[in-house]
Amino acid sequence: MEPHISNRIQKVKPSATLAISAAAKQMRAEGRDVIGLGAGEPDFDTPDHIKAAAIKAIQDGFTKYTAVDGIPSLKEAVIDKFKRDNQLHYNADQVIVANGGKQNIYNMMQAVLNPKDEVIIPAPYWVSYPDMAVLADAVPVFLRAGLEQSFKITPQQLESAITAQTRMFILNSPSNPTGASYRREELLALAKVLDNHPNILIASDDIYEHIQLTDTPFCHILNVAPQLADRTIVLNGVSKVYSMTGWRIGYAAGPAHIIKAMKKVQSQSTSNPCSISQVAAEAALRGDQSCLNEMIAAFRQRHLYVVAALNAMPDVSCLPSQGAFYSFPDFREVIKRMPDIDNDTELADYLLKVANVALVPGSAFGQSGYLRISFATGMENLEKAMERIAGAIR
Repeated sequence: MEPHISNRIQKVKPSATLAISAAAKQMRAEGRDVIGLGAGEPDFDTPDHIKAAAIKAIQDGFTKYTAVDGIPSLKEAVIDKFKRDNQLHYNADQVIVANGGKQNIYNMMQAVLNPKDEVIIPAPYWVSYPDMAVLADAVPVFLRAGLEQSFKITPQQLESAITAQTRMFILNSPSNPTGASYRREELLALAKVLDNHPNILIASDDIYEHIQLTDTPFCHILNVAPQLADRTIVLNGVSKVYSMTGWRIGYAAGPAHIIKAMKKVQSQSTSNPCSISQVAAEAALRGDQSCLNEMIAAFRQRHLYVVAALNAMPDVSCLPSQGAFYSFPDFREVIKRMPDIDNDTELADYLLKVANVALVPGSAFGQSGYLRISFATGMENLEKAMERIAGAIR
């Protein structure tokens, strides 16, 4: 243990995705032609009408503190969004706006988890879920679903993992890192299990909701099981779908007493989100949604190319994604046959040094032997990256 650092923080790992992105940026600064496929950040600019709303807010002097949980007009826009897109109905005291979707997840865990509470997390998982649970002195419990299960857990797995200590179940659909989405019948089957365990909270992380790579529409667990609404926290934000990652606005909705507790956490940490960004987020939610069409069409094209290119590589297997902008190919056979490469972390390091391609090892997401590839970058970069990877592992 390092002196003067809390035991709690020494149990937590830095974000692997941010670390990979930082390494790629540093190498580019040193003159290396590195292609970064590690960051979950669209390469599109924020739409002009959103930027214009922010500029006007600055010119109007909207630069002071706001309410801790968000300006009323943005909260109303969030309420309208849930009604329009998800057929979910909330009041203002059931909604909170935070400094990005990540903060809302942290706020939620701090607000509802006690020491030794168990949090069921399907794996592969977004890198921060387990560490956020640890920061709340809770215990992450992983349910593994590999490629053979299309990266989706079964109701039987969920039932078998539940104990008297289970406090929360996290559902991320579409998924980071796999792009897997749960369909209506799959959500209904999971909901039937949760119906029998009324003390379990459901955290539904829908940040990639609108980035659908197939024609099957997004479905929320509350659409098939509305009876779970009194213990479901819905987590979302503007970062991914409106290409607003740096604006740092996330929002959440759920039972009023839980939202109130999350607000209390936020009041003692960051206070309100950026006033300018809140105005921009309101413009995003209320504005013409056709601005999303070009970006989603591009993600679909890139997805088809990346999956085909990966499956053409010897010993690589990659399932198509249903949503988000990630592929999660299986490199286990490649690792077996490559000398001096024993795991996915070493393979990712090898590809960064030899092929100048930055990827995130699957072990960071709880699934060793895989690599996460973000296709939230242009086709030219993707084509060069796939050629380099193929050459490096041949």
